[in-house]
Amino acid sequence: MSLSYNYNYPGIDDLIKKAKSKIPKFAFEYLDGGCNEDINLYKNTQELRAVELKPYYLRKHIEAKLDTNLFGHVYDAPFGISPIGLQGLVWPNAPEILAKAARKHNIPFILSTVSTSNIEKISSLTEGRAWFQLYHPAENEIRDKIIKRLQDVACPVLVILSDVPTFGYRPRDIRNGLAMPPRMTLKNILQIMGKPEWALKTLYHGQPSFQTLKPYMPKDLNMKQLGQFMNKTFSGRLNEEKIAAIRDQWKGKLVIKGIASEEDTEMAIKLGLDGIIVSNHGGRQLDAGQSTIKTLHPIVEKYKGQIKIMMDSGIRTGPDIARTIASGAEFAFLGRSFMYAVAALGDEGGDHLISSLKVQLKQVMDQVCCSKVEELPSFLVNPS
Repeated sequence: MSLSYNYNYPGIDDLIKKAKSKIPKFAFEYLDGGCNEDINLYKNTQELRAVELKPYYLRKHIEAKLDTNLFGHVYDAPFGISPIGLQGLVWPNAPEILAKAARKHNIPFILSTVSTSNIEKISSLTEGRAWFQLYHPAENEIRDKIIKRLQDVACPVLVILSDVPTFGYRPRDIRNGLAMPPRMTLKNILQIMGKPEWALKTLYHGQPSFQTLKPYMPKDLNMKQLGQFMNKTFSGRLNEEKIAAIRDQWKGKLVIKGIASEEDTEMAIKLGLDGIIVSNHGGRQLDAGQSTIKTLHPIVEKYKGQIKIMMDSGIRTGPDIARTIASGAEFAFLGRSFMYAVAALGDEGGDHLISSLKVQLKQVMDQVCCSKVEELPSFLVNPS
């Protein structure tokens, strides 16, 4: 494995520290925070890291390989980049940076409906390999137009988001004016002035906006009007009827993200979906919920083999990816880690983190004597 990464930032804590020093406080807190008291945000990683693997040091070992087959495509590693809203707020041009890195390393990148780049550009940068996450609009007409655009670029995987029936209660964002409607305060302006590189790059790339939604938005909205548009456009909750309508239209692979129960997994199978992503939105929606690893275990035990089971939320490092796969997920997605990397290292951030994660994951697999990703569950200590 010939990979290079920035040796000055070998760990996720190094990237977090650097990112915090480079971007305005309101942008960092938008990225870093959860909801309410951040309880589930911390549980996600803490409880995942309670998962242990058993090493076998006297067995014959063939060098670990990371390649993973998912939906008929062989990826170079069993992890991808989660969808994140307002990526360009955290670091200008962030979705484009990460899409390019994902294509270079042959891993999936998922573009969010509310990110700051559009379907067509990201599809071009990934040579048609990007996935897309759909926030289900309240109006079916907008849904159908977005699906048509995805069909036109031959998007391979459509991900429906299920865990935002309401926008999470996020005290940091409320204080910082990033709730809906957003507002720019004097405090935020002073923060921007203190981060000149971020400010200049934002000036160069333009104020971040919801690029995929631009064709459906009235022109020249002020902040209050933008808030009203977003609340009106995304006021719908997913249900069986809405999912079935998408399944009828979409002939590619269809995944639902935000699954947190056995009952919803069973519904996904019943409706003919191809995969689920067990997720709690990075701890940003329901502070009283379970961590993703706690949710994953019973779903894997009951439904593995019936539908592709993936996971995000709380995964930060290569060992975390190994723990996730060992616990029965067939693929892992990371969101915050990639945004910390881009905020810290700019254009090199995506390439740096993917390289680092590959090295870390391979080290864990070689350490425990695991040659193939799909064999990781056999190294799990006391599976529950």
